[in-house]
Amino acid sequence: MSEPVTGPVVSEPVTGPVACEQPVSGPVVSDAVTGRLVEVADGVHAYLQGDGGWCLNNAGLVVGDDGQSLLIDTAATVRRAQELRTAVLALAPEPPRTLVCTHFHGDHTFGNQLFPEALVIAHERTRSEMAAAGLGLTTLWPEVTWGELELRLPEWTYRDGLTLRLGDVRVELIHLGPAAHTTNDTAVWLPGPRVLFAGDVLMSGVTPFCLMGSVAGSLDAMRRLRALEPAVIVPGHGPVGGPELIDANEAYFRWLADRALQGTAAGLTPLQLARAEGAGPYAQLLDSERLVPNLHRAYAELRGAAPGAPLDVGALFREMTEYHGALPVCRA
Repeated sequence: MSEPVTGPVVSEPVTGPVACEQPVSGPVVSDAVTGRLVEVADGVHAYLQGDGGWCLNNAGLVVGDDGQSLLIDTAATVRRAQELRTAVLALAPEPPRTLVCTHFHGDHTFGNQLFPEALVIAHERTRSEMAAAGLGLTTLWPEVTWGELELRLPEWTYRDGLTLRLGDVRVELIHLGPAAHTTNDTAVWLPGPRVLFAGDVLMSGVTPFCLMGSVAGSLDAMRRLRALEPAVIVPGHGPVGGPELIDANEAYFRWLADRALQGTAAGLTPLQLARAEGAGPYAQLLDSERLVPNLHRAYAELRGAAPGAPLDVGALFREMTEYHGALPVCRA
């Protein structure tokens, strides 16, 4: 952990506990629509991009009563990160001095380099997973204009929990481990206004994704998030919502676990099961092709795999593409 730089006071640390590299060719659709900041509570803003599809993630901005600001996640490409910076500087009195990464995936972290004034904070495994993955996400959609990306790793890391303060505004970082969406998910909780930035542990109108995480762990994360009693939830992708987002994501994972049980009993592979039955009541969710890797994770856990145990991400991404009939569309 590096030496701290000027920024909000960090208090109450608690100790406790890749992206796919293989290129796949296929269509890329450009989305020229810029993101937008939406105020969800006094001084608390969600930055929303498009419909929340592949690499169109949400970010967040918290402006404290002392004028300091904290950014939650960035964006996938240099252009999108520049747009985020422009939007933030139009609202905050000065550039954010703190940047929290909710997990290691590039759509949430590649734009870190555009905020050089900020101290980057994340779970300790976010740093190690970012370093291991590098810029591998860019090889999945080589036709995307990613820009001149330069990986910027977190300088400060925590293990179980960490509390930050922006003047009188309390910001709690909670590790949702051992695994949910990934092994290094951070929920950002503002207990004052009861606003939750859930990262990709929660999706809104978008298919949940646990290829690098856990079905059982995701369900446990839902329980922990519900216990916070949030009034407003900013998901990792898709529109802002409330506690109903927890209910919807939990229902998906329970359905997924049930389908995996029936599929293994019938002797079907995840791909065979997905082809036979499709996504059922969740077919209308964006990026429903994630069913295939999600089933692989559910099958692995039924066979005794630990939450977050590595799977062959490259092979499963290709299998998902085969099921989908084409490379999933990325509009980054």
